[in-house]
Amino acid sequence: MAHEVFISYSQPDRDCAFEMVARLEGAGFDCWMAPRDIAPSADWAAEIMDAISSARIMILIFSSHSNHSPQVRREVERAVHKELSILPFRIEDVLPSKSLEFFLSTQHWMDAFSSPREPYYARLCAHLKTQLNGQPTSAPPAHVNPHFEPPELQHIERQLAGYIGPLARHLVRAAAPHAAGIDDLIGRLARELDSESEQREFRQRCQSVRPRL
Repeated sequence: MAHEVFISYSQPDRDCAFEMVARLEGAGFDCWMAPRDIAPSADWAAEIMDAISSARIMILIFSSHSNHSPQVRREVERAVHKELSILPFRIEDVLPSKSLEFFLSTQHWMDAFSSPREPYYARLCAHLKTQLNGQPTSAPPAHVNPHFEPPELQHIERQLAGYIGPLARHLVRAAAPHAAGIDDLIGRLARELDSESEQREFRQRCQSVRPRL
């Protein structure tokens, strides 16, 4: 069953999650959250992945707990892979860990540090009404730098995917509008790889098999 809003959160932040869902559902939004919406005999992982795939937007309750939660990271990764719009609702003034940073670097953030949070929930409801009323909530196509040709970007994406999988598409989209040229783009993307040997190999692969335009 499709839902409008998927709520991603870490267990220590469950009070905020339930409070948020009550507020959103009171405003008429259809929300999904675990474990509330998982049947007792169901496969948890499968249910969560299916719920993300059928949602229109993900709200990530971002805190020091979710920042280091492997489950939250998997949910965000799945959302990025499905090109689902993610709205981080930040309840603590912390920066994303390295494992979440490039997933969330292009997302709009909503800060809700102080209590009570009711004014922030009201802003969230207003934002969702704008997003869900006839406007696309999947990630919009990135602006393509006029210096690049689509075959070049596709070639670079394929090379990067050999190291990091489907996330390559997201990273290429995020980096392309800011790169001064193809070499700059390759350099920016190389820095996403952990080892210097992988970075060198990636640059060589991108440069040695450039597509014919």
